[in-house]
Amino acid sequence: MIRYALHCDRKHAFESWFQSSSAYDSQVKRKLVTCPICGSAKVDKAIMAPRIVGKKGRGRATPPAEPAITTAVPEAAQSGSTSLMMAQERELRTKLKELRDHIVKNADNVGERFANEARAMHYGDKEHRPIYGEASPDEAKSLIDEGIEVSPLPTLPEDRN
Repeated sequence: MIRYALHCDRKHAFESWFQSSSAYDSQVKRKLVTCPICGSAKVDKAIMAPRIVGKKGRGRATPPAEPAITTAVPEAAQSGSTSLMMAQERELRTKLKELRDHIVKNADNVGERFANEARAMHYGDKEHRPIYGEASPDEAKSLIDEGIEVSPLPTLPEDRN
């Protein structure tokens, strides 16, 4: 999995994960990658600092940092007011919470059986239905490698408290 820092033609910054660089290229070409703020499909990679692990750090793997949700402020508002940024952040959090609540309300929680249930539905062994549950990063990567579409449920800071 590769995490890219992205920006749209309106200079909104955001991040997204892709199975590979070719998966990113394919999705951008098909206009499947859109800005979560304005919906623009004109998206490019932003400059990112690489994650480099020295020889001393190879034996002790540290988990990658949680991806940050980035909100962009329109150019007209950048001159001073942070209240607009706070309002946009609150709106984004509200939308993410609504999405999560919708999924939880309308899908079956299969817990740790998520990977097995998703495979069974993908290969026609079980009837398709909306599900959510738990999967390790390796399980999620394996599902994606098999062509099974999965997405993480949005997690908000208050969910971790």
